[in-house]
Amino acid sequence: MNYHAPQSFQQVLAEVLKHIADHGYSDQDRMEEYLLRLRMAAEREIGSPQAADKAMRDALGAIYGRLIDQGGVSKYAPEVPRYTIAMVRPQLRAELDRRVMAATDLIKLRRGEAIDKTLRQVVGWTTSIPPGGVSDESLREVKKRVGDSLKQYRFECRRVSIDQGHKLVNNVANIVAVDNGAIAGEWHSHWRQAGYNYRKDHKERDGKFFAVKDSWAVREGLIKKGDGYLEDITQPGQEPFCRCFVRYVSSPRRLPDDMLTDKGRQWIAQGRARQGMAA
Repeated sequence: MNYHAPQSFQQVLAEVLKHIADHGYSDQDRMEEYLLRLRMAAEREIGSPQAADKAMRDALGAIYGRLIDQGGVSKYAPEVPRYTIAMVRPQLRAELDRRVMAATDLIKLRRGEAIDKTLRQVVGWTTSIPPGGVSDESLREVKKRVGDSLKQYRFECRRVSIDQGHKLVNNVANIVAVDNGAIAGEWHSHWRQAGYNYRKDHKERDGKFFAVKDSWAVREGLIKKGDGYLEDITQPGQEPFCRCFVRYVSSPRRLPDDMLTDKGRQWIAQGRARQGMAA
């Protein structure tokens, strides 16, 4: 028994376009058959939803592993001990699950849009053919244009994976740091990176310190709000394709002097005096 592999999307598309170019849009039943074949070929071309879900889960799971299992979160919350991270693991796993769910929902939406757009382009072209038919050059152009819709879907998948990865990093860092008593965060922007489409207001935050509004240091009057409260601005990674991050601070000693109150400076001085006596 001979096995015949299913036709690729380009093979089916070429057959459909050639038939329409030769015979015109004259048989609705045949056109519906062609559209069904194109849809099935397009679905094979871009892969199953299950495969896309697994790829997204694997990508975000790898980021989570680097952050938590390999200690990468210390870049964003350097003062947090390992045992504290272990205590908030259930919250961190829940955040991973939320990011995976958001990413897979976006991919499913884009998958349907890409296939529908592809079929609309074919229908639009077939219904606009003049009585004299089309040239081979026009066929080549339409094949490229229709094929680009599926290529764009793959590009969008990568963008969603990258964007959700940044959101996961920042949300995990926030959970870890705030649970450990973070009192402020220093904003870091990638505006210097060539080709990065940074936001102007994010660039202006670069290197600035923002207080955590309800932190113990604010409640005790040790620090001012600095350049503002972290909760009152858009968070790093919150806006689409934002690559900014915050490096959290847990002690007034690590903040700029102008962010300290007189009481805060006194608190630091007393701490240093106690350390000197202990030495």
